[in-house]
Amino acid sequence: MAALIYSLCTLTCLAAAVLLLRAWQRSRLALLFWSGLCFIFLATSNGLLALDRIFLDDTDLSTARFASAFIGLLLLVYGLIMEGD
Repeated sequence: MAALIYSLCTLTCLAAAVLLLRAWQRSRLALLFWSGLCFIFLATSNGLLALDRIFLDDTDLSTARFASAFIGLLLLVYGLIMEGD
């Protein structure tokens, strides 16, 4: 059951990233671009969580997971500060 939930979280983040980046291509609003990049990194973090908890029992990917999520959130904060009106 955990594998299903981790996979759905990853797919949801990827879907959000794709939709945000497609909207950015049409409108060229910078905030959509930064939000799309954030969701790409959040999807990476969720994918690493699935790998860490389900497939790789003997390794600890928590540092990579947290770093990926942190980079994504930093990109979103940067976009909000620099491009927000």
